[in-house]
Amino acid sequence: MEACWREGRRIHTTHLDLAWRANLTARARAAIIVPRYQFTAVARNRLRRRLREILRRELLATFRAVDVVVRAKRVAYAATFATLRAELSDAGSRLR
Repeated sequence: MEACWREGRRIHTTHLDLAWRANLTARARAAIIVPRYQFTAVARNRLRRRLREILRRELLATFRAVDVVVRAKRVAYAATFATLRAELSDAGSRLR
């Protein structure tokens, strides 16, 4: 995960920061980071589940062998599922 931030390429959106780099495995891998400050565990888990579901359903199968780190910004807690999906799909299309 740290290697993605140090050596990988990055995309910044309104609600998310993404970093990725090629890996040696035959599949794509993803990590999700959500901020803790001023948010409850329930809110953090909800945001993490939303991002994981978007990645699982729509993006990971279409990626080549890359490591992807998705870091949510604090404003992502207020974003709707559709907004997060649109941003992640747009950023994911730039990864392919």
